Amino acid sequence: MSKASHKKKSKQSKAKLNKNLAENRFARYQYEILDTLEAGIELLGTEVKSIRAGNVNLRDGFCLIRDGNLQLHNVHISKFNNAGNFFNHEPLRVRQLLAHQKEISKLESNLNKKGLTLIPIKLYLKGSWIKITIGLGKGKKIHDKRESEKRKQTAKETKEALSRY
Repeated sequence: MSKASHKKKSKQSKAKLNKNLAENRFARYQYEILDTLEAGIELLGTEVKSIRAGNVNLRDGFCLIRDGNLQLHNVHISKFNNAGNFFNHEPLRVRQLLAHQKEISKLESNLNKKGLTLIPIKLYLKGSWIKITIGLGKGKKIHDKRESEKRKQTAKETKEALSRY
């Protein structure tokens, strides 16, 4: 087997291992993301199956630090269809996030500043593990949102103009 074909296979397997399951694009519109953190998430078996099927909504989610633990609130993971009601999970239950204590204390000190919040940005597979990226965000004002929309629009127009020539 040649080296080129081996590299092609390894790139394909890495792409397969890092699969994006859900993304909160609305969070990038609503908040200016200052810092991000990759964390594990404590899930039940039916939640894992439902997430892998793509039945998760991060839009209304937020994170809190309670008793030194990072918790994920208001993220809707639909019930798994092929399990009975007795074995299924609660869709909006509070989930524990797994991060190092040093990272949690750093986030907690940043949260004490005015106007900052923790929001889930992306849920993805990393190997066989389900990971979540949370962001430390500051809420945008209406004029900030308009300004970012204008910047996006001008960047899009310049890209289109350059592609014509």
